[in-house]
Amino acid sequence: MKILVIQQKMIGDVLVSSIICNNLRTAYPDAQIDYLVYASTTPVLEGNSSIDNIILFEEKHRKNKKELLKLGLQIRNEKYDLLIDAYSKLESWILVLLSNAKRKISYKKPGRNFLYTDNVPFEPFPKTNLGLAIERRLSLLEPLDLKIKIDPIPKLFVSERENQEAIALFEKHQVQKDRKTVMISLLGSETLKTYPLEFMSKVVDYVADHADVNILFNYFPKQIEEAKIVFNACKSSTQEKIYFDLLGGDLRSFIGLVNQCDLIVGNDGGAINMAKALEKPSFIIFSPWIEKKIWATFEDGVHHLSVHLKDYRPDLFEEKTEKMLKKEALSLYQEFKPEFFKDKIELFLNQNLSVSTK
Repeated sequence: MKILVIQQKMIGDVLVSSIICNNLRTAYPDAQIDYLVYASTTPVLEGNSSIDNIILFEEKHRKNKKELLKLGLQIRNEKYDLLIDAYSKLESWILVLLSNAKRKISYKKPGRNFLYTDNVPFEPFPKTNLGLAIERRLSLLEPLDLKIKIDPIPKLFVSERENQEAIALFEKHQVQKDRKTVMISLLGSETLKTYPLEFMSKVVDYVADHADVNILFNYFPKQIEEAKIVFNACKSSTQEKIYFDLLGGDLRSFIGLVNQCDLIVGNDGGAINMAKALEKPSFIIFSPWIEKKIWATFEDGVHHLSVHLKDYRPDLFEEKTEKMLKKEALSLYQEFKPEFFKDKIELFLNQNLSVSTK
């Protein structure tokens, strides 16, 4: 049996959709399971034995119709028995149309149902604390009626070498071993998903004031100026706990660093999803235009908590579409005061740090 799973998109989406591959591997241990993703997301798939081949969707496929057609014909030549399209956008529709796969599963959406043999309802509300991002992916397995216990948790695989390299980096920067370590998801994937920097510095202060911990910042070298803004706005007592220059050289080394941390706090995005896959507790600050019900995965009020402006100022969201909220995101962010959720951060730290608090 040959299976192709499609998920073009960002790191968080690719990691979450890998649960489709993981469960298919359990159900069909001898199948060939291939995964089509953006080239930039492959580091989160390293070491995953549920995936036989990674097929890259590259920039040339997006920009050049001839290249997209070539990729579609390459997929057709593989003669897949089953194709699961977790992306379900124009780029994947073309590939699905060309694939000639025997069975094709995706979400039920107007105008595209003829492409698939099985169209699964695109549920608007979560039924469990898994969150819609997880529930929707798992729903794509339902037409197969798999006779297995479904595992909803995405997995990251860290090698012993990567763990040792992260430990060596901690030692090089003289990270205090007798303290727990908190990773701060400092910046979102774009400005509209990034909690205002002056507010984020207060969040970091809350963490530092409440517990005697080491603090790491997650940022790319090109984002160092934004990281400095947050650092410089923190209290001097907080700055003493921050290991500002402790960074991974690439995504795999970042994963190794997160694996040595005890929890993560900050902006929703790839870093949060990677930390969750490493079974690290998470406190998420959502952008005003992002729907919490989708990405507040595994929310249990203990190990995984999240906050959204709508929790505190629902009046600001009345009769507004996602498009309107996205346009107003920066001004809405200014209404999202860190004081709103100070108590919730402290509760999260109390529940997940076995250290003495002040």
